[in-house]
Amino acid sequence: MTGSENITRDEAKQRAEILRTHAYQVDLDLTGSGPTFRSTTTAEFACRTPGASTWIDCIAERVHEVELNGQRLDPSAVVQGSRIALPNLQAENVVRVVADAIYMNTGEGMHRFIDPVDGETYLYTQFESADARRVFACFEQPDLKACFALSVQAPEHWVVLSNNAGTKQTDTSASGTARWTFPPTPRLSTYITAVIAGPYHGVQDTYSGRFGTYPLGVYCRKSMAEYLDADDILLITKEGFAFFEDAFDLHYPFDKYDQIFVPEFNAGAMENAGCITFREDYVFRSRVTDAAYEQRANTILHEMAHMWFGDLVTMTWWDDLWLNESFAEWASHHANAQATRYKDAWTTFSNLRKAWAYRQDQLPSTHPIAADMVDLDSVQVNFDGITYAKGASALRQLVAWVGEEPFMAGVRNYFRKHAWGNTQLDDLLTELSATSGRDLSDWTQQWLQTSGVNLLRPQISIDDVNGAGTITEAAILQEPPSTPPGLEPVLRSHRIGIGLYDLRDGRLVRRERLETDVIGARTDLPALVGQRMPDLLLLNDGDFTYAKVRLDVRSWRTALQYLGTLEDSLARALIWGAAWDMTRDAETSTGDYLALVEQAIEQERDVAAVQVILRQLASAIALFSADANRAGYQHRLANLSLTRATAAEPASDLQLAFTRAFIAAATSAEHLDTVAALLDGSRTWPGLAVDTDLRWQMVQRLAATGRFHAEQIEAELARDDTAAGRRQAAMALAGRPTADAKERVWRDVVEAPTDIPNAMVEANIAGFMQSDQRELLGGFRDRYFAALPSVWADRTHEIASDITVGMFPVFLVEQATVDAADAFLATEGSPSMHRLVNEGRDGVLRAMRAMARDAQG
Repeated sequence: MTGSENITRDEAKQRAEILRTHAYQVDLDLTGSGPTFRSTTTAEFACRTPGASTWIDCIAERVHEVELNGQRLDPSAVVQGSRIALPNLQAENVVRVVADAIYMNTGEGMHRFIDPVDGETYLYTQFESADARRVFACFEQPDLKACFALSVQAPEHWVVLSNNAGTKQTDTSASGTARWTFPPTPRLSTYITAVIAGPYHGVQDTYSGRFGTYPLGVYCRKSMAEYLDADDILLITKEGFAFFEDAFDLHYPFDKYDQIFVPEFNAGAMENAGCITFREDYVFRSRVTDAAYEQRANTILHEMAHMWFGDLVTMTWWDDLWLNESFAEWASHHANAQATRYKDAWTTFSNLRKAWAYRQDQLPSTHPIAADMVDLDSVQVNFDGITYAKGASALRQLVAWVGEEPFMAGVRNYFRKHAWGNTQLDDLLTELSATSGRDLSDWTQQWLQTSGVNLLRPQISIDDVNGAGTITEAAILQEPPSTPPGLEPVLRSHRIGIGLYDLRDGRLVRRERLETDVIGARTDLPALVGQRMPDLLLLNDGDFTYAKVRLDVRSWRTALQYLGTLEDSLARALIWGAAWDMTRDAETSTGDYLALVEQAIEQERDVAAVQVILRQLASAIALFSADANRAGYQHRLANLSLTRATAAEPASDLQLAFTRAFIAAATSAEHLDTVAALLDGSRTWPGLAVDTDLRWQMVQRLAATGRFHAEQIEAELARDDTAAGRRQAAMALAGRPTADAKERVWRDVVEAPTDIPNAMVEANIAGFMQSDQRELLGGFRDRYFAALPSVWADRTHEIASDITVGMFPVFLVEQATVDAADAFLATEGSPSMHRLVNEGRDGVLRAMRAMARDAQG
């Protein structure tokens, strides 16, 4: 047994074979202001092999007491790093651990935040995948479920929340404090328990449905209360409850449902049972587009789906993380489209989430949906686009194949059979096979146990005598993903739609949609033979499979001119996605992609699509454009965005989206003068409110281009001295085009004392990495690779990952960066660190290919 914070799958399996955990009593004292808090844990568990030894997990500043079955153990003898040895177990055991746990500022364990507005302290926990042990001693693996009872002592004016509803009693022995007591939970995994504490502002409501009535709560910091639109959050929540209880035919498994928006949160949200935490950015303090509200609704529904799929039934080990995340990803978009006002949720999925999956699946670190998670270190880097969006895409195809009702019937049986237990992939497949009547073994092998993304291309021959354009031969060619040496190329089976679109009165109209199964390298399409060639032929129309698609030459020419006239937002998304893929794959140039956007963006009505397209175009210009073309492309993007912003309906979402794109692209003196004039009010656009967050974007752009200096940034901070304002100011200061500004960020983030919180690390990195400051960033390439080993040795996994990904020299698109990465990868080090560096290296190689393509014109 070692003292490493890592836990291997084999170790967890061996521990689960001998133990059955019963219950925890956790007592926390959160009344102090020092760096630690007192944590007392009593755990009851059985041992199937009396006399055996094991360990309990605990990451603490100091362990004061360890008592096993009434016998005091010497902490200096049994505490081994993050593990406490438990020798000579009995059939039934009780262990008690008293420790000083550490308040964190990294978003892991018990995170502590002090609000600069009112000086109040806010606490929340984040335990996935294995950080409950930072708060209380526990058997930290998902298949050792137990019932958790909690007692918390805290300042009397605070709110304390946990997985169950608690009771509060004033502490007469300590002035100004109170004790909250929470009864035992149902059997839960450690990582979905939670404690939230602080003077949170709350709004209460109830949901009444077919299985009963549940209390609802929505919470945020007091200084954010004026921005909390609880009515809309509760509306989506109630719509989600009604949909999921009906779809699953099973009551909500917990006794209340609290949603807490917390500061400095690393992820989007976390599915703590009955006590869900969300990134505070979902409380909008400035105007956002409807796309942001849709994403918030999707996140609310994602976490709600987890109450059944993940919390009620939990994976045995992290190999089946996808069972949690892929299902919640699919279910949230399905519910959003079916039960809320966001009827085009699958279009957003295609534009945003699926693009994330395609990118992740083409990296050298690609992995099957059902990944091989040998230890916790491998788990922490696999919360990625494959686990979430590719898995959801595979499930969507499965639903289309077996039928929604047989699929949901299998899910309902799965919940009933395995409630409060742990499962593996086969447990779900058994139920789905039984209700659908289909053998899912081939589907499982093709989609869950292989990696990479296939490419589908149409092959069309036409007889154009007399201009008739009759199709004489039609097929779909399937290309395998690139695979590591020694692995067979993967050609999957796909059920797809083929859309035939004709031009009528200047608009593209679908003539017909055919459905077919694509199997193997070539699939002939006899149903198309003899038909008139459409102006646009779209593979995967309806977006039911997971594959990149290409357009034939005629269809591509049509799309360049008429893409925006398509009525179906999902069809437009597929074509936009194909164009982006072609740009990333160096099949078309950045200049051609820019030309498509200039031609078609005016007619794109979906604001979420507009925002994604503009971000992708900005990324292509920064990374994929030839050096000689980049400045001209940037100016064209700024002009395009400025033109569309001023032409858009005043106060519309499109006006805001194009304004933000204009600010980000502004480089010329004329454009920067416009930004400055909008900021100081000497120029106005009808309907455009220059609110707090828009002001900060303007300040950051002016700072990054040398127009604003520290004094102006500090003056802006005086207008908005809040937590968000301080992050925005840090980003602006880090973005200044001076060597001193970059050195300060490097010192504070990379060589820093560890008291810089996660959110400030993130803000500094975002400001540091400016695509038009390549010369300044060049001096940090060698320092980056030299610093990484100490970063991974001294920081938590979350912070080390942020630095590794965020500060990789991505804008230095040249062979020297690849060579430096190769030299680094040849050294020993953390597998997670090497994986992230290798992903960065792959991005540079892709950018080099795209730049070479763009240079060809």
